[in-house]
Amino acid sequence: MSDPIAYPVFRTTDPVLALRVARQLVAVGDRRYAKVSVDVELRTAGEVLRIREALPDAWFRKEDVEGWARDPSDPTGLHGGVHAPELSTDLAFLSSHLPLWASMEYRPLGSVEEEFAALVGPNIGEIWWSSLIWPDVPDRGIYREADNARVSLLFNCRTTELDERADDHTVLVHVRRRNRDGTEERHASWLAEQIGQSVIGPPQE
Repeated sequence: MSDPIAYPVFRTTDPVLALRVARQLVAVGDRRYAKVSVDVELRTAGEVLRIREALPDAWFRKEDVEGWARDPSDPTGLHGGVHAPELSTDLAFLSSHLPLWASMEYRPLGSVEEEFAALVGPNIGEIWWSSLIWPDVPDRGIYREADNARVSLLFNCRTTELDERADDHTVLVHVRRRNRDGTEERHASWLAEQIGQSVIGPPQE
């Protein structure tokens, strides 16, 4: 099974512009099966309550341990995820479990992106579009790609691990990782060119 590799193709301090460019990139692919997901880190109880109210279908979780080490019997439920309507509003409880992450996964395109971009504020967050299909461009040695065709928009961060705060927002295009012989960057560059952009940094895996 292949894995994706991501290349940054646009960066700005304007979240509205970042979303516009990300959507342009999404439109390069076949979107018939595409879904959109969002995720945001919340470092204060006030922010948790704000997002809980604004996104009543979000799920809240802790990321303090690796997935394989999470305790399914955790009485808070936060290692497995708590749906917004069931999340406690007690400030002391929330404060004792910070930071929390809020996510909504695999939603229809256009259903959450603009609202999320307006809500994320200074928090580290991400919108990602999956199940795209990149087109065939045989004269450029580029071939149809579905499994690893994605676009991501990172808010206040530049890394796909969401672990380094930044003062700007980055759009990345994801392609299939091959032999690191230049094929991946050529594919990413071609996709970026279709919207008037280019690869602006090293790949992330």
